[in-house]
Amino acid sequence: MESKVSTNLDQSYKELYPYQEEAIELIFKELDESEGKVNILFQLPTGGGKTIIFSEIARQYIARRNEKVLILTHRVELCAQTSKALSEANVKNKIIDRDVKELHDREDFDCYVAMVETLNNRLNENENYLRNIGLVIIDEAHYNSFRKLFKFFENANLLGVTATPLSSNRNLPLNENYQKLIVGHGIADLIEDGYLSKATTFTFNVNLRSLKVGSDGDYTVSSLDRLYSLYTMQDRLIAAYDERAKGMKTLIFNSGIATSIRVFELFKNAGYPVKHLDSTFSSKDRFDTLEWFRTTPGAILSSVGILTTGFDEPSVEAIILNRATRSLTLYHQMIGRGSRITHEKRKFVIIDLGNNVQRLGLWQDFINWEEIFNFPERYFERIQERDENLLIDYNYERSLALQEKLSNYDPEKDDFEMKKVYTDLLSHGERPKKAIDLSIHNHANQIFKNTDDYYDALELIDLLEEEIEYRTRIYCSCLHNATDSYCDWLIDTYVRKLKNEVRQKMM
Repeated sequence: MESKVSTNLDQSYKELYPYQEEAIELIFKELDESEGKVNILFQLPTGGGKTIIFSEIARQYIARRNEKVLILTHRVELCAQTSKALSEANVKNKIIDRDVKELHDREDFDCYVAMVETLNNRLNENENYLRNIGLVIIDEAHYNSFRKLFKFFENANLLGVTATPLSSNRNLPLNENYQKLIVGHGIADLIEDGYLSKATTFTFNVNLRSLKVGSDGDYTVSSLDRLYSLYTMQDRLIAAYDERAKGMKTLIFNSGIATSIRVFELFKNAGYPVKHLDSTFSSKDRFDTLEWFRTTPGAILSSVGILTTGFDEPSVEAIILNRATRSLTLYHQMIGRGSRITHEKRKFVIIDLGNNVQRLGLWQDFINWEEIFNFPERYFERIQERDENLLIDYNYERSLALQEKLSNYDPEKDDFEMKKVYTDLLSHGERPKKAIDLSIHNHANQIFKNTDDYYDALELIDLLEEEIEYRTRIYCSCLHNATDSYCDWLIDTYVRKLKNEVRQKMM
C-alpha cells in the first residue's frame, strides 16, 4: 500500500487508479448494453477523483461514438477546473460562459463545459445552440437546478456524478430522472488502499433544541447563527480546537457570515493565524485568502459554504463542523475537504460541534446508497427520527469555563432539575409557572455567590445563556402544547427577569 500512495499521489490522466478504471468500465458497459438512450447516476466519495473519471469518459466517448459531450456544472470555479482536467486528458473543449453568445467555431471542439443558468438562457433563445451532443455529464448531480436542461437533450445519454446520490430537494428524488445507480468504491475501501486520508473524529455534545428546520429540510441559518454566536458555543469551539487540533491547518465550517466573523475574531484575539472567507469576497480577495491559507503553516480558515465544492487543498489537517446539518450531502462535502492525501499527510481530524455524527453517522461508515437512491423518503424519515431522539436524550453539562466562574457551588442548594421541580409543583396543586420563577431565583443566588459587582454578573448571565435555554425548553416540553414562539418569548423573559433580580440586589 505504501508504494501505491507514493507513486500515485501526483495523478495523471494516463495513469488512472484501478478503482477509477473499474468505474469507467462499468459506466461504458451500461451505455453499450442499453437500448437507446440511458440516464446513469454514478456515486464516488469526495476525493475519489470524479473529475478525472468523467474527463476520461468524455475522451473515450468522443473517440468511440464520434459524438460530442456536454459537461454541466453549477459554479464558475468548477467550469474552469473541469476545462483544465479535460485539456489534460487531451479533450478539445470550450467553456460556455456569459461572454459566449454564439458558437461559430463548433468544428474546433468536441466537448463543452457550461454553467447551468448560462446554458439555459442560450437554449431558451435557440434550442439548436448545441448540436450532435451524445452524452451530457452532470457534475454534482444532486443539485436540482440541472433538471430544467434535460428537456433540451432528450435524445442524449445522461451521466450524473455525485458523492451523495440524494436529491437536494426532498420533493424531487433523483430516481425520477436516473434509471440506474452505479456505486463506486466506498470511503473505507479508499482509505484502506491508500487513496484517502484516515479520519479521527471527536464529538462534543451540543444542545440543539433552539434550532428551527426550514422549508429545505435543514436547519435555518438564522437559528444556527443565534445558537453558535453564544459565548458558551464559542468557548466550546476554541477549547475543542486547543484540545484536538492545535497547530494543524484547519478549516472551520459555519452556517452564516455573522458566525464566521465571530469565529475569526475569537481566534484572532487568542493569537492564532486565522482569516475569514465568504461568498461576498471579490475573486482577488478570495484568491489571496486561499493562497495565504495554502502557504501558512497551522493556518485557520473560517468559512461559510463557499469551500464545500470546487476547493481542493490537500494540506488541510483538521475539519471543524461548527454547525449542525441534516444534509448528508453537505456533511460529506465539508469533511471531504480534509480527505486528500499528500506525501506528508495520511490522516486528518474531524471535530463535530453539531451532533452530526449521531445524526448522520461517521464519515467513513458504510452507506447503502442503493437503498437511499431507491427509497429516499425512508432515509429522510430516519434522519428526522434520529434528530428528535437527540433532542430528547440531550443532557446539558456546564462547560469548564462556566464551572470555573461558578466555583463557589453547593450541590445541595444550587442543583436544579426543571422537570422534577415542575412535577413536584403540579403534585402539590401549585401553578407550574412557579418553576420558572424558582429557576430564576436559583440562578440569581449562584450569581450573587460568585460575582463582586453587577457588571461581572451580566457577563456571567451571558455565559449561562445555554443553560437558561436548556431549562426553559425542558419546562416547555412539560407543558406539551407550548409553541416554539412561546418558548422563545419565555427565554427572553427569563433573561430579563434574571437581570432585574440581580440588579435589585447588587446595585
